[in-house]
Amino acid sequence: MVSIFLRSLIYNVLFYLLLVFWMLVGIPTFVMPRWAIMNIARYWARSSIWLLRVVCGTKVEYRGLEKIPAGPLIVASKHQSMWETFALLQFFHEPLFILKRELKWIPLFGWYLIKSDMIGIDRAAGGRSLLQMARHAGEAVRRGRQLIIFPEGTRTAVDSPPQYKTGVAQIYVDCGVTCLPVALNSGLFWPRRTFMRYPGTLVVEFLDPLPPGLSRREFIGRVSTAIEEASGRLIEAARREQAKLFGRVPTSASAKA
Repeated sequence: MVSIFLRSLIYNVLFYLLLVFWMLVGIPTFVMPRWAIMNIARYWARSSIWLLRVVCGTKVEYRGLEKIPAGPLIVASKHQSMWETFALLQFFHEPLFILKRELKWIPLFGWYLIKSDMIGIDRAAGGRSLLQMARHAGEAVRRGRQLIIFPEGTRTAVDSPPQYKTGVAQIYVDCGVTCLPVALNSGLFWPRRTFMRYPGTLVVEFLDPLPPGLSRREFIGRVSTAIEEASGRLIEAARREQAKLFGRVPTSASAKA
C-alpha cells in the first residue's frame, strides 16, 4: 500500500506538471484555428494516460471503437472520475463540453476553454440558464461538433444509485442527432475526492448508438439502462482483477470512496 501511495503522489505531481507543459506549448494556438488547440488537448490526454500506466500500472482498454459514428453526435458517458473528462476527447474530431463557467476564469487554462468554444453554464441562474445552454449545445452539435456530456451531472462514486438528469434528454431532443452511450469503470482506479491511483485495467466501452427521434422518456430509459448495465459488468470484472492483485479490493477505491 505504501508503494501505491508513493506512485499516486508521484503521478499527481507529474500530471499537473504535464498539464502546465502542454499549456505552454499550446500558446501559439491562440492565433490558429480551433483544430490546433484540439490537437494539443489530445496530446495532453494521451500523454497523461501513458503516464498513468508507467507510474501507477493502470492500463486502459477501449472497446467498441468501431461503433463511434462520424459527424454530429452526443456522447453520453458514465461519470465516476476526472479521468474521463480528458480521456474521451481524443476519439472525436470536434469535441464539445458543457462546464462550469468559473473554469473559464482560470488564467491560461480558461483561455483555452474559451478558444475551443466550450459551453459555460451558470448553475446559480436556474432553469433559464439551462435552456440557453441546451439551445447553444444544439446549435453547436448541428454544426458538426461532438458533445461529450455526463447525464448524471456530476461524478458519482462506484455503486452509488444513478441519478440521470432530465436536461440531457432535452439536449438530445434539441440536437436531433445520434447518441453514443459510454460505460466505464474509472472510479475503481481514479476515485473521486482522493489523489490515490490504483493499478489494474481501466475499461471504456462504447455501446450501441441510440438513433435520433426518441421521446425524452424513452431516451432516458434506454441510455441509463445501457450505461448502468454495461458499467456494472465492467466494475465487477475489475474488482475480480483487483482481488487477484491485492487479495482484496482496496478500501479507498470501493463504493464509498
